[in-house]
Amino acid sequence: MTKINPSIFKAYDIRGIYPREVNPSAALNIAKGFVTFLGKKKKGKLKIVIATDNRVSSPVLCRAVKKGILEYGADVIDIGLSSTPMFYFTVWKYKLDGGIMITASHNPPEYNGFKITKEKAISIGKENGLEEIKKITLQEEKKMLDSAKGILVKGKRIKKTRGKIKKKNVLKEYLDFNFSKTNLLKLNIKGLKIAIDTANAVSGILIKEFKKRLPCKIYHLFPELDGRFPNHLADPLEEKNIKELKKIVKEKKLDLGIAFDGDGDRIIFVDENGKRIPSSFIMCLVSQRILKENPGTKILYNVCSSNIIKDVVEESGGVAIAGKIGHTFIKKRMRKENIIFAGEFSGHYFLGSPFFFEVPLFTLFKILEEISQKTKTISQLLKSFQKYFHSGQINLKVKDKKKKLKELEEKFKKGRVSHLDGLRVDFEDWWFNARLSNTEDLLRIFVEARTKKLMKEKIREILKIT
Repeated sequence: MTKINPSIFKAYDIRGIYPREVNPSAALNIAKGFVTFLGKKKKGKLKIVIATDNRVSSPVLCRAVKKGILEYGADVIDIGLSSTPMFYFTVWKYKLDGGIMITASHNPPEYNGFKITKEKAISIGKENGLEEIKKITLQEEKKMLDSAKGILVKGKRIKKTRGKIKKKNVLKEYLDFNFSKTNLLKLNIKGLKIAIDTANAVSGILIKEFKKRLPCKIYHLFPELDGRFPNHLADPLEEKNIKELKKIVKEKKLDLGIAFDGDGDRIIFVDENGKRIPSSFIMCLVSQRILKENPGTKILYNVCSSNIIKDVVEESGGVAIAGKIGHTFIKKRMRKENIIFAGEFSGHYFLGSPFFFEVPLFTLFKILEEISQKTKTISQLLKSFQKYFHSGQINLKVKDKKKKLKELEEKFKKGRVSHLDGLRVDFEDWWFNARLSNTEDLLRIFVEARTKKLMKEKIREILKIT
């Protein structure tokens, strides 16, 4: 029996330390489990996209994934080095049956894993298939499917011929897609100066083409692909990881700084003063532009994000909807409720029908459009959004996270209590959200208030309990 640690199956993806938890053996059986999962829902030849980030362990895991898929009779469309949004775009654009992206996102270099999608780039998480894939993968080897014996579906063996592999380069088409969603090239952006930090990660493959297409000055930080991430980790939510970006923006007097995470599905922004821009402010600015063209449409935001999003969306004639954290939850709700745009506190942004996947470049282009059409700096454009004081994410290691949530609810039960995502309690002039991390052993706390003094006071009050 193949020993696979069940804990690598997370809420939204599969992730663990290489090679102790995620290794070629696990990759092979996960690929076989995935093909079996898809094969139960569709007859005929499956076509599955494979892509990788540039982690040191990604090539060997990719070979194992391809082997498993081919042995189980499905065809592989190999797009090679790719950001996760490029990967989703490929599944959607070519109407393929699904795909596996080999990546551990923003995690340190010793990690790796898999993001899995089915047709239409529908991400597979715990609630829509990942538990079933986990169950299939963890079956005894004699019950797992063997290429020589065929695939076992509902107790019957179905003979499969070996799949074929085709390589495809989608970078140009992916960029064409993003540029088609913007008026940026029709605007006067020659005077703009921006810095882009790709952290030696896979998004570096985009910037060379960017420089050809965007008629503005671009400073590219850490462009060399190096899966060890020698300059800093590819997690732009950590302030220490955007230190160099902030520095060059200030020194060169640039208009904007941008940083991508390890697989390129998250984007964060730095203003002309070298200060991080809250994701809630980016949501407000992009939502305003979208609602000018699409009045009355819906915008989805995280329950832990600032109330300013709700205020701005409603003032702009849109419908603001609070939702759970997690890209699988967000995409599912966008499809169900026909939501045009969504964003997460962590810097993921999503476009609605017919795409329903992350669009960091679309978001960047909308911000550049706004800057190019106004005489104001980005910080001046965002000034009107500075209505509340938000703590940002506070991570706490506690022994019994569920017990602490109950204690917090009891303490603040006089407020308006919601369990939409963890625990959120609203009062007239402040609120907090406490939730269990789906990817780490942490309790995450967010506090927002109308004054800085009140915010700090409530953080101290909450920390005494936790």
